[in-house]
Amino acid sequence: MTLRRVVIKVCSVVSVGLIAYAALGPANWQLRPMLGWKTEHFLGFLIVTFIACVAWPRPLIVGLALMATAGLLEALQGLTPDRVPDLPTALCGAGGALLASVAAEVFIRARSPTPPEGSPSSILSASRKIGT
Repeated sequence: MTLRRVVIKVCSVVSVGLIAYAALGPANWQLRPMLGWKTEHFLGFLIVTFIACVAWPRPLIVGLALMATAGLLEALQGLTPDRVPDLPTALCGAGGALLASVAAEVFIRARSPTPPEGSPSSILSASRKIGT
């Protein structure tokens, strides 16, 4: 594993940690860009998922994990004294993670001449070779 790959993985883990802190930390310590809750959650999870998809080569699994993280963090806000969980906000965060992971999957497939091992298209092409 190259140093570049390690740095990208560390950055992705740190960015997920920063989102967790922003979701569960004190509300008055947050820096708000004033785009609106839903837009901020969507863009935050979109950017973090892109970073994580660069670090780990399985974007659909990364996206699924970060979609679950968006829902979990929003649910955990019910345990904090100054926050209220909000389903539409959780769905916006999950939507950002979904969009980023699907886009990363498309970019990865477009760049590789052969599909990654174990992907649905490689299994389909292998079954076609067996059948012919």
